[in-house]
Amino acid sequence: MLFLLFIVLILCGFLWNYKRQLKIADVTDKYIFITGCDTGFGNLAARTFDKKGFRVIASCLTESGSTALKAQTSDRLQTVLLDVTDPDNVKRTAQWVKNQVGETGLWGLINNAGVLGVLAPTDWLTVDDYREPIEVNLFGLISVTLNLLPLVKKARGRVINVSSIGGRLAISGGGYITSKYAVEGFNDSLRRDMKAFGVHVSCIEPGLFQTGMADPIKANEKKCAIWKQLSPDIKQQYGEGYIEKSLEKLKSCASFVNVDLSLVVECMDHALTSLFPKTRYVAGKDAKTFWIPLSHMPAVLQDFLLLSRKVKPANPKTV
Repeated sequence: MLFLLFIVLILCGFLWNYKRQLKIADVTDKYIFITGCDTGFGNLAARTFDKKGFRVIASCLTESGSTALKAQTSDRLQTVLLDVTDPDNVKRTAQWVKNQVGETGLWGLINNAGVLGVLAPTDWLTVDDYREPIEVNLFGLISVTLNLLPLVKKARGRVINVSSIGGRLAISGGGYITSKYAVEGFNDSLRRDMKAFGVHVSCIEPGLFQTGMADPIKANEKKCAIWKQLSPDIKQQYGEGYIEKSLEKLKSCASFVNVDLSLVVECMDHALTSLFPKTRYVAGKDAKTFWIPLSHMPAVLQDFLLLSRKVKPANPKTV
């Protein structure tokens, strides 16, 4: 009996693996729209999918980003300047995309654009510190999705939302984490709403990657700027050496950082081309071996492990 069960489990594993490898037959007539293609994941994705034969429409925030991307890709790839936080810009872009794709519709929408904002203890921050990452990472993503969704429904295509392990674990204070938690909720409700229309919705949760957005030097500069504006009471509570100690902790996490951005693009590729795309994709060794497993553990264990990696305030009892 046990032997029979063992054989059934092996067969199920084989069939599951075979199912995951089934791909759509042809991509050359399929349009995909990617946000945030100036640098990082979006830039690599645009170049990769252009080589694979997709008809890529890449949105860039800057003219320089657009020009550089065009120089590295084929004539098939088109770029468009887009600020996802500008509703009128998003609407004009959606109409332009509709004119490009015609009756074919949009096979893939990859919501990749994002900013980090300020990462700092919550009691250092103001509402304005939260505003930018939430406007870009959440409302910008929702705005682009709602405006392009009719085209995706027409093609019975795919929506891919790039979230983060920061959408599963609050590893720092600031608007970035808040925005990514909300992206996870939007992604899940969209996935369930679109199922009846044959539209697959996937979420990608990268770990810590070496990109321009996650530059530790820039992140520390923002933190230092916030520190200079804090009240004397808050500075006393945290201690004058807090910033320096935080930077040392950050440097000690360098071994966690992934340098191969293609790990995220491979997830995008599977979500776009698989006959059976996954609901969630986890990218990066750190995410697979530490962050995501930790996100399923009891809160008391999460708090213990995450707080052990943080610098503690020097004088919390002075409040």
